Parts: sequence; structure tokens; C-alpha cells
Amino acid sequence: MTKQSDTIAAGKLLIFSAPSGSGKSTLINSLMSLPLGLHFSISATSRPPRGTERDGVEYFFLTPDEFRRRIEAGEFLEYEEVYKDRYYGTLRAQVDRQLAQGDNVVCDVDVLGGQRIKQIYGDRALSLFIQPPSIEALRRRLEGRGTDSPEVIADRLARAEFELTFADKFDRVIINDDLERAKAEVAACVEAFLKS
Repeated sequence: MTKQSDTIAAGKLLIFSAPSGSGKSTLINSLMSLPLGLHFSISATSRPPRGTERDGVEYFFLTPDEFRRRIEAGEFLEYEEVYKDRYYGTLRAQVDRQLAQGDNVVCDVDVLGGQRIKQIYGDRALSLFIQPPSIEALRRRLEGRGTDSPEVIADRLARAEFELTFADKFDRVIINDDLERAKAEVAACVEAFLKS
């Protein structure tokens, strides 16, 4: 790996999307440990802070009304109302601020949000879709977690089947059937993009 200051142009955007259970978070965390000048985009949410979470660090905490006002004002690159009055989204001003200060920004978003962000930033963004080897493998991973009811797993699998139909819209598809190989593939394509 070369030193960041020698070869990597800062101020680019990395968009990661994947069905739940595909290993996206593991791959992003591995990537973040590399000397590539990467910074997470800070998302906004309408849920209250948990534990020691601080506004502007883990999330920007907004009331549901403030979130809706900002949606109407066109301030979000993407957003989703996960439950009634429980919003999550990416503020354009925050991403633009990070890019302007030379940060390479990592966005972890759903497939529709990833497509919207890619359309806005074009060649300044690399969109990666992390794909499980199969729906059956995804089922085994979700069941192996032991954290979700059969109904929740069924919902996640149905959503995954929908999300998989968007894979070909991303710049790169990484099939996570072998974690170490997937980590190396993600690192190689991200480093090449940041050097371009």
C-alpha cells in the first residue's frame, strides 16, 4: 500500500449498499482501517440519542418536524422513513462540507439512496454493491445471527430479493462469498478509484 499523500486525490465519495446480512459493515470497517483518508458521512435521524451519542458526532439529531421541513427544502441527498416519524437521511450540505475540506467520504445507504447519490455526484462517486453469494446463504447468515424472529428474517429476505435487482446499476458488485477475498477486492477497487 502506498502512502496516501503521495498518490491519492482527496475529496471523493464512496457509496456502499447491500442487502442486510451481506457483510457490508464488516467490509466497510476493514476499509476504514486502511490509510486512505476515509471519513464516514454523518447521517441525520429523528430518533433520540442513545447512551453517549452526541449531536454532530454519531448523528445529527432532528425532531420529526425538523426532518420533514428539511425534506421539503430539498436538503437531503437521500432519506427514508423507517417507521412512522423515524427518519434517517444524508444531508447534502454535510457531505459537500466534508468533500470541500478534502475528505474521502463513505456513505452507507440503501440501494435507492445509493442510486440517488451516484446520480448527483457522477464520476466523483464510486458506488459499490455488496452481494451475498445467494439468497439461501443470506438466509443462513441472518438465522445464524440469532437476533431476528422468523418474520423479520422473511421480511429481510424479501427486501434483499428486491435490492438484488439493482446490483447492475452500481459501478462495482462485490460478491461476499469469501470475506478475506472480498476485503481485498473492496480495498483494491477503492484505492484505484481514489488514485484516479
